[in-house]
Amino acid sequence: MSSQALDSAKVAFIEAAIEHGVLLFGNFTLKSGRQSPYFFNAGLLYSSSLLSTTAQAYAKILSSSRIPDFDVLFGPAYKGISLAAVSAVSLYQQTGKDIGYCYNRKEKKDHGEGGTMVGAPLKGRIVIIDDVLTSGKAIREAIDILKASPEAKLVGIVQLVDRQEKGQSGSGKSTVQEVEEEFGVPVEPIIGLDDIVKYLESSGKWEKELQEVRKYREEYGVQRS
Repeated sequence: MSSQALDSAKVAFIEAAIEHGVLLFGNFTLKSGRQSPYFFNAGLLYSSSLLSTTAQAYAKILSSSRIPDFDVLFGPAYKGISLAAVSAVSLYQQTGKDIGYCYNRKEKKDHGEGGTMVGAPLKGRIVIIDDVLTSGKAIREAIDILKASPEAKLVGIVQLVDRQEKGQSGSGKSTVQEVEEEFGVPVEPIIGLDDIVKYLESSGKWEKELQEVRKYREEYGVQRS
């Protein structure tokens, strides 16, 4: 399988993530208690070059037919704030589409403009920008914020990585699949576990890591619908 089997934006994102230590291979304990052969640390997305690559990948998904038309990007605090901002800029640069972006404060501000929201008014068709869905707790908290705004309608969620593995509910479905079914909106990733496997296969440099990731996928993996 060649790297051409992957979208060029996905290849660029994976290569940048590996180069900057955002995507790591080894032995990692997840919050779920599982031992994972790879780990994605979105907290390391802080350099201008890496943010630019990430934003371009987000914008490509946001402008695709898989995400309905929307008015505002919502980036939940804290990691979602910068991701939503750079994605809005990149989307405009790529397509000329002028959209708003906003984010929430963790603590309510009682002076100045006050409130818990910053940026564009939270109304119209909203897409949430997220990093990695694990238990789904954080994304449900973000959706609760939207529910508190009667003029806001969630139409989609775009995340950095879909681990494509069974959730903790016992349903046999991934957290992404559970969220899609529960809220009736598409959840689209920049990359999924299958993309990581394809990249490792095509590179020819990660044979040991590839075998470990394949074994993990066989044990915990869920086929993306």
